[in-house]
Amino acid sequence: MKKLLEIFELLVMFTVLSSAAYAVEEVSVEETQQQTGEVLEEIQLEHPRLHFTHHYREADGTKKLHISTDESDKTLAEKIQEIYETEYNDTNVINPLLAKITTVKFDEGPLDNLHVWAAVQSHGTVDMPENSDTDTTYGVGLININIDGQFRGKKEDFRIMLDPTPQHNRGFMSQLLQDAYIATNRIPHHRILVGNSRPGVGYEGAQSPYTLPFINRSQISRTFANVRKAGIRVQGNYSLVDYDFGGYSSDTYFQDLFPGLEFDGWVNLKPLGKTDGKYGKLITGGGISAGKRYTDYFVSGAYVRYEYKRFATSFEWAHADGYNGAAGVSTKKASGFYTTVAYKITPKVQILARYDQFDPDTTVDHNNRREYTAGLNYFIKGQGMRVILNYVFCQNDNAEDSHRILLGTQFLI
Repeated sequence: MKKLLEIFELLVMFTVLSSAAYAVEEVSVEETQQQTGEVLEEIQLEHPRLHFTHHYREADGTKKLHISTDESDKTLAEKIQEIYETEYNDTNVINPLLAKITTVKFDEGPLDNLHVWAAVQSHGTVDMPENSDTDTTYGVGLININIDGQFRGKKEDFRIMLDPTPQHNRGFMSQLLQDAYIATNRIPHHRILVGNSRPGVGYEGAQSPYTLPFINRSQISRTFANVRKAGIRVQGNYSLVDYDFGGYSSDTYFQDLFPGLEFDGWVNLKPLGKTDGKYGKLITGGGISAGKRYTDYFVSGAYVRYEYKRFATSFEWAHADGYNGAAGVSTKKASGFYTTVAYKITPKVQILARYDQFDPDTTVDHNNRREYTAGLNYFIKGQGMRVILNYVFCQNDNAEDSHRILLGTQFLI
């Protein structure tokens, strides 16, 4: 079985990497081994929600690993072989597989370096509603083109994310430009972003799609959050606390010029932050999202997560008196929560389960929707190449129950 998995990995890696023969080479981003070691230590102290070192962390909160050495004397074949042989055991880290090939360093001009990379997610669904025929579909669920740049001096950086994924509920141009911001890291322990980004509404709602444990977000996250908004955002990170505060236009997907203001704030406490992981990692957090877009809205939430070695569990709750998320603007009172349990059998194989309950209108009786999800993640090359299998049982108080099997793939290249 192990031999078959190795053969499978080799075939997939060859298919993905062979398309990169035209890419430019990268010159060292970190000039000394001492500098690289300092960044690695900083990553271990940071919480995955926040972004401090641009080449190592996503702006919406998830770490992005990018460690460079001098590659100038290596052939393309040698670089591809090195990528194939590299093991990625930290699945909280985003690791574009071709970073060493598609990052270029400039000797002159305002830019220090530029990294262009892409993310592609696809999945097939077998939908089995009660008393209905089975429906099978397959398609591309997400295409992102990311342009990450760092200015001379490495104190400021920027990101542009384009999303040409076909959507049915919005126009192509409305969704095309996702992230578009410039950020500074000049203040110790802080990062300030100006532009369009994913606000910190809830914990999972602000999480990058590339590190989600399941194919779909929880019901509260995909209803109240998971949108981009333009504004000013301040992120802070210390060993025992981190925070994310921002003031935004309440517009989403460039639909309105300036319909109102929104404030999003989230604070995490890390009681075990100074124990160097000896007793695991514990995060307890909470926050609000409040604003006006044709109507007032207010969302509050709380989160707890504990990790110890290969085991992880989390719980998140949210309540809305109106909201302005991916589901659109609503005046409804809604509430829900989810809890997950995950365990890594090996560094590459993870099993997990989630219970997810949501009431889309608390003023109506017998209106709950419950989702029971069992999942399996196979990290071929960390998050850079992943296969996901989910089984979801949907139980509705006022509709037919259903079963779904979802098989997904993820490539960060």
